Amino acid sequence: MKNISINVSEPVYRDFQAYARKVDRKASELIREAMEMYHAERINTQPHESVLAMAPMDLGEMRVDSVFEGDILDEMSEI
Repeated sequence: MKNISINVSEPVYRDFQAYARKVDRKASELIREAMEMYHAERINTQPHESVLAMAPMDLGEMRVDSVFEGDILDEMSEI
């Protein structure tokens, strides 16, 4: 584990200390846990690929022909 020094505002650190006392933990544990959560949710995620960059998928033939006039399939085929 790597030791680091960070600067946080007094009110934020006081809140961490108060909550740590309330849940019988150390403020450093809570801060470490918060950093792990941030890492998991924001940093260590796969980048979302644009729909335009995705390769088309072959889903086979239609099982049922369109029976409605002017449905969305007709609109899509005009594009």
